[in-house]
Amino acid sequence: MSLYDMSPEELKELTEKVAKDYEDLKAKGLKLDITRGKPSAEQLGLAEDLLELPGRHNYTDSLGNDLRNYGIAEGIIDMRELWANVLGFDVRNVLAADSSSLNIEFDLISWAYSFGTNDSATPWSQVEGRKWICPVPGYDRHHTITEKFGFEMIPVPMLDDGPDVAAIQELVKDPEVLGMWAVPVFSNPTGVTFSEEVVRALAEMETAAPDFRIMWDNAYAVHTLTDEFPENYNVLTMSEAAGNPNRFWVLSSTSKITHAGSGVAFFASSLANLEWYLQIAGVRGIGPNKINQLAHKEYFGSAQGLKAIMRRHASILAPRFEVVLRILNERLSEFDVARWTKPQGGYFISLDVVDGTASRVWQLAKDAGIVLTKAGSSFPLGDDPNDRNIRLAPSLPPVSDLEVAMEGVATCVLYAAIEKLNAA
Repeated sequence: MSLYDMSPEELKELTEKVAKDYEDLKAKGLKLDITRGKPSAEQLGLAEDLLELPGRHNYTDSLGNDLRNYGIAEGIIDMRELWANVLGFDVRNVLAADSSSLNIEFDLISWAYSFGTNDSATPWSQVEGRKWICPVPGYDRHHTITEKFGFEMIPVPMLDDGPDVAAIQELVKDPEVLGMWAVPVFSNPTGVTFSEEVVRALAEMETAAPDFRIMWDNAYAVHTLTDEFPENYNVLTMSEAAGNPNRFWVLSSTSKITHAGSGVAFFASSLANLEWYLQIAGVRGIGPNKINQLAHKEYFGSAQGLKAIMRRHASILAPRFEVVLRILNERLSEFDVARWTKPQGGYFISLDVVDGTASRVWQLAKDAGIVLTKAGSSFPLGDDPNDRNIRLAPSLPPVSDLEVAMEGVATCVLYAAIEKLNAA
């Protein structure tokens, strides 16, 4: 029965039961953390072969380059070809770099801020009132970057097929709107994958700023929870056909596939954008870690080999997501106090609780020894105007711990909802 259809007697009885459940939860002395989407130890163990280059007696790529030496700023051709096949791009449009795509995202904003892009009349630092579009809920680290560079961040709602395109099309009529964040496949934290219609609209729309950029963070391009892989639309050919060849900065990486901090990141874009990037990157350094790129190529083998590895990851991740969804459904569905996403991939579940209670849920959970990502963290400046959203990260804990944590979260969600109803 919905919480809002209960009689005073029924509500009183449920209030007493949930209060007792919460006291019992605190008495357990839990220390559980489901704050970030880190791979589990089981997943990390899948990449142990990366720590060797078995059977290899030379360190050259398929072009004969000695990868132990300096140079090859664009990354080794073998790894670029593999990832180009994964994303459906021409290899000429793909660079292979070091570590995390988040590092490249910071560089792109930083360099545009300092020097301007190849389409800019002036560095972004000189654009007073500079603005950036942020689909919400979104990725907190994205927001932190644009906050760092003084952008006004404009939230637009994430819908079932991607961000609200109509709202974006209005916003980009302002020349001070210089770009937007996007996680197009299994978006963080909702798990939404952008439809072809949405992707095409973003590629084709007119913008007042000639140097408008979309940071296309395809972090979860292959992170399925099933045997099926999503289609990755070729935004580079879409935007070029529409007369906007330099619109997309596309990022991807091996993060959450191999080992954190020692992976390979990728930057794909127009040839003009890549030339602009490499001119500055060539001042910063003299090439990426090519031996590490070679090791990753040996480990994956091919795009199909990568997909086989991702299915192994899915076999570890999917049961954890099933636990979260099962407990939320069993504990909360009948009371009409929460809504949640049911993603087919990625690392997160987005939980919406009763308006005005997300911060209270977070505090209740913290007091009971369950650490959640802070309420509002999926919004720019941590400001969720409805105080309703909480990001759940099921990947890291063992299943047994995850079950305990989610039972506790469900209790906290119901407790906070009853508190608000009784106070009304």
